[in-house]
Amino acid sequence: MPTDDAPMPSAAAETTLWSGHTSQWVHFWYYFFCILLAGGISFAATVFGLATAGVGMLGYLALVIPFFMWLIRWWVTKSTTYELTTQRLRIRAGILNKKVDELELFRVRDYTMEQPLLLRMVGLGNLTMITTDATTPTVAMRAIPGVEGVREKLRNAVQNERDRKRVRQMDVDSVDDSGTALH
Repeated sequence: MPTDDAPMPSAAAETTLWSGHTSQWVHFWYYFFCILLAGGISFAATVFGLATAGVGMLGYLALVIPFFMWLIRWWVTKSTTYELTTQRLRIRAGILNKKVDELELFRVRDYTMEQPLLLRMVGLGNLTMITTDATTPTVAMRAIPGVEGVREKLRNAVQNERDRKRVRQMDVDSVDDSGTALH
């Protein structure tokens, strides 16, 4: 029985093209609510404290509620990182329990960049990918800085990875070459 002793061609070294986080701007209205809640608590504690001759000053302890709401949302957002390499998109998430999700770039079928007005005003945008991956058919990176540059890096990396793996996407239409509908 013949054996193939020829060495396998080594894969190209994987390098990081971009890494980043979702911006905290995506939670603007949540943080705004936390500020309003803290203001309401402060106002109520002051009014109650004046009416009860100082006993109501314990009401200021309730300020820990909006503080921790803010802190937890900030921490969860900050602990989610995106890393675009020459071969895959790696998404790390979690504070206590960590989760790593990887998307092989040759599986990306299409991508969409959106820049809503408020995000565009602060230099951010959303990048959504449609994939052939069974576990994550849609991957969204929300409110990332320099989204146009990231999209271009993604486009080039997807094409290079498809070429390297010799993968091609076949589009199947319901019309043949003569324009007749197929049944």
